[in-house]
Amino acid sequence: MIAIPFLPRARRSHDARAVVTGAGSGIGRAFATELARRGGEVVCADIDGTRASETVAMIEADGGRALAVTCDVADRQQVEALAVEAETWFAAPPSLVINNAGVGIGGAVVGDIPLDDWEWALGVNLWGVVHGCHVFTPRLRAAGGGGIINVGSTASFAAAPLMGPYNVSKAAVLALSETLSAELAGTGVAVSVLCPTFVKTNVARDGRISGPSADLAANLMRWTGISADRVARTTLDAHDHGRLYVVPQVDARLIWQLKRHAPTTYTRAAGHLNRLSRLTDPSTTTTGS
Repeated sequence: MIAIPFLPRARRSHDARAVVTGAGSGIGRAFATELARRGGEVVCADIDGTRASETVAMIEADGGRALAVTCDVADRQQVEALAVEAETWFAAPPSLVINNAGVGIGGAVVGDIPLDDWEWALGVNLWGVVHGCHVFTPRLRAAGGGGIINVGSTASFAAAPLMGPYNVSKAAVLALSETLSAELAGTGVAVSVLCPTFVKTNVARDGRISGPSADLAANLMRWTGISADRVARTTLDAHDHGRLYVVPQVDARLIWQLKRHAPTTYTRAAGHLNRLSRLTDPSTTTTGS
């Protein structure tokens, strides 16, 4: 029998040179502060420079090292500039990139959703991740190792009604992550995709969620959501273990199994439940046939 030597798991989340987008609040801020606790240097990118600076101040107050960068991930040139600024500040290529920036949107059926809302949501949630992968993947590959974490959502496979742009953007992030993982196999660069349900963040407040859906999203985050800090810790640990899929909550895992084993039944049930909830909600009006 050939003895196989023990190989310790990679610790990409420790002592990382990390770039985190959407680091000004929520899951992004939780990732940034947790990475700093693990000994990392963190570039905190956000479209709101003030929020990014607040995250940096939190890290520095705990003795960490961080840099705030204002960046709109929907703009490829700004993401390219972010990569150059990060590399200059690190004096080395980044070792971990977390494409987290995202926006919430929902409350209307496909056909009633304004096209500019589609473009806005896809610009941040999808193109922001595409830009991050496009710009940083060659740098990680050339460095011979590192990690990429893309923040998706249970919406990537749940197909919940009234969330068309959000579902589409997150489904694409899931597919992109799977593709990237296959392409990077054997290169030393690991890929993980985070697919949570409700997390206690401000994504519903800051997004474009209309009508009763806005109240429902806010209540579900408050009543059933887990903390962003817990999600960040769980995801980083899973990434260190080389896991592609990070589905941190029981309800998310249940939806994952139902959708994969009985997709037609699941989708029809989701549609019926949505129609029933809209019929029983006096504040909801329906359009179309």
